Amino acid sequence: MTTRRPGVTQLPEPRQRPARAPSRPTSARPPKAAQMSAARQVWSSIPNNLADRLRPLTKQLVTDAVNEIQKAVPVYAKPLEGKFREVLVGAVEMAIVKCFDNMSNPNAQDTDWKAVFRYSGRVEFLEGRTMDSLQTAVRVGARAVWRRVAATGKQLGIPNDALFVIADAIFAWVDEISTEAITGYTEAQAKASGARERRRRQLLKLLLAETPGAKQAIADLAGATDWPLPEHVAAIALECGEDPHDLPQTVFGPNVLVDLESAEPCLLIANPAEALDEIAAGLSGRHAVVGPTVPASEARRSLDCARRALTLVQRGVLPSEPVTWCADHLSTLALMSDEFLVSRLTERAMEPFIGLTVKQRDRLAATLLAWLETRGGVNEVAERLAIHPQTVRYRMHQIEKILGERLADPDERLSIEIALRARRLLEPAP
Repeated sequence: MTTRRPGVTQLPEPRQRPARAPSRPTSARPPKAAQMSAARQVWSSIPNNLADRLRPLTKQLVTDAVNEIQKAVPVYAKPLEGKFREVLVGAVEMAIVKCFDNMSNPNAQDTDWKAVFRYSGRVEFLEGRTMDSLQTAVRVGARAVWRRVAATGKQLGIPNDALFVIADAIFAWVDEISTEAITGYTEAQAKASGARERRRRQLLKLLLAETPGAKQAIADLAGATDWPLPEHVAAIALECGEDPHDLPQTVFGPNVLVDLESAEPCLLIANPAEALDEIAAGLSGRHAVVGPTVPASEARRSLDCARRALTLVQRGVLPSEPVTWCADHLSTLALMSDEFLVSRLTERAMEPFIGLTVKQRDRLAATLLAWLETRGGVNEVAERLAIHPQTVRYRMHQIEKILGERLADPDERLSIEIALRARRLLEPAP
């Protein structure tokens, strides 16, 4: 014996479906149950005449569903006009009309309605509404339709068991609608994301070109990619990894322009200090070097500097750290900016010591550099080198004999100090 539920607005809970109603005559053989969707399996069990008895409700059902959606979902609470009305009202009407059609013929083609709801999903994304709002709207609309159908069914004397089957059909149908709408939404989202990333890579290419692109072209492209064009930027050179896809672009956030595909991957950012923790966390063990902050029109200079510094890190000239800042090593970068000239300068500075053994040459070079860096204080040189002051005096006496008046010439002293500093960077410590 069936227990009647009080009221007509209460939605039925999942229950054992009643025995299948007598099948309706059809010219085509119905598909097997395993091949049918959940909604179609329920529709096929609904008596033939119910769709015809309920179809006159279509206009009222559309009105009820749209009104409830606008009340329950804030982003839909706006005037029903233009494309908004076309998509919202059109989708609701299609859902209801197709529901009655399928009650009459569960074997009807489904291509048309799938295309409609995928289109609706795409429009929802393009209009800036979220997937949660879309799914909420579908559920709210379905409840409004069921309430009206249940009330009218009671008035028409439709048995409760038949109403419960209709409820099952409505909510199974809503699941199918949601699936198609979400598919359209995610397709549009993926397409937009791909186009956006292509534009961002193009923007990065313009900013890092040897000759920067036109200011207006850069500004227009930045606007199209939702990247606020800053006055100053810093480039970040990244160490190449075995897998270019081990660093997803999204790990660095929307404020970073990213190139992970090229042989020399890099980033471009406005405020590297603020994003340092986020950047470091996304490196997956790779080294990164942050170039100097420069005007956006000179972004290429920042990248060139960062790439030189990354090479020096890999060679061991600069300390190996997860993130290296060029600003902390400007003197070294300046010194190593032209290694050919530096090597010539070093050869010239060390030429007077050529007749000494390697060990003697290293000792005198270390003593001379300490003397130049400490302005000639014997005790300070001795402390720096961890030797006796008398040893410093003895070595300096040898150096004075070798270099002669060159030590009295400020320009010569500067050249020698630069050469010895470069030698200390490039040659292993004795």
